[in-house]
Amino acid sequence: MTVVIRTARPDELPALTTFPDVPDRDAATAGYLETLLDRACTRPEWCLVAEDDGRLVGNIVLWSPPNHAVPMDFVLFEPGPAGPALLDAAATLARDLGATRQGHVLDTPAQAPQFQRDPELRETLLTGAGFGLDRDGCRFLWRAGADLPTLDPRLTWRSLADLGEAPFVDFLEGVLTDTKDSIFLAEVAEHGLRGAAERNFQDMLDMDHQPDWYEIGYDADGLPAALSLPARNPGSAVIGLVGVAPTHRGRGFSTDVVIRGLHVLAAAGETEVRGDCDAANVGMFRSFVKAGFANFANRRMFSRSLS
Repeated sequence: MTVVIRTARPDELPALTTFPDVPDRDAATAGYLETLLDRACTRPEWCLVAEDDGRLVGNIVLWSPPNHAVPMDFVLFEPGPAGPALLDAAATLARDLGATRQGHVLDTPAQAPQFQRDPELRETLLTGAGFGLDRDGCRFLWRAGADLPTLDPRLTWRSLADLGEAPFVDFLEGVLTDTKDSIFLAEVAEHGLRGAAERNFQDMLDMDHQPDWYEIGYDADGLPAALSLPARNPGSAVIGLVGVAPTHRGRGFSTDVVIRGLHVLAAAGETEVRGDCDAANVGMFRSFVKAGFANFANRRMFSRSLS
């Protein structure tokens, strides 16, 4: 067997490697890649395949926020018999494009649109390629059908369109002074409080949103208490980034923020909304459940240095 790693040809997009034995897999995966291409979260030249004797046996696709020239992560990893070679090729291509770090998420159980079967094998491949675990997390899903939970009257919300960007970065900097989130802690260690706050807010600005979706909630004394940044990504609507000021924690505001984001997205016509948190963040886990979300999957987030 001689496997060749190459860029996918136009006629191979968006399907890439197909698995007719998995119901709905090929259509869901092709639809997801088509959306990524349409939204400029990937490019045809970022789609790599493994070919063996004229047959596609694996693939990997580099990913970025919309219209970024440098890919941050990869998605749609089908290792087949060429997993290590695909991971090496993805590292080389991303490095050549200017990336210094590369991430990937592994969701269990396997589901649309990536259908990440054999999670133990995948994690072994990632670890062998130099990836470390950044977050062991939980995923949550809300579907339309039940009544929306009631908004908390304790908070008055003001939007990005009204406030401008500076108060949001300031609020995030305050949140990061006392966070237990593994991703945030790593970013603060690397970039400092202000740098991590700026980077996270810029990441949220890069997501599909309306300026009036991003809000800060103020308490009865006019003090900023909570942050709600709901958005859309290529796969779904998401609660995005949730924050509660250290001085206002322990009062149930994290649940209120989730509910606020849910109301915003439901008003925009979304019928499914997703959210994530650290598995160890019991308070945030409970907030999603109280807001009517179900823990439908677990998500392990990995990354590796490319320098």
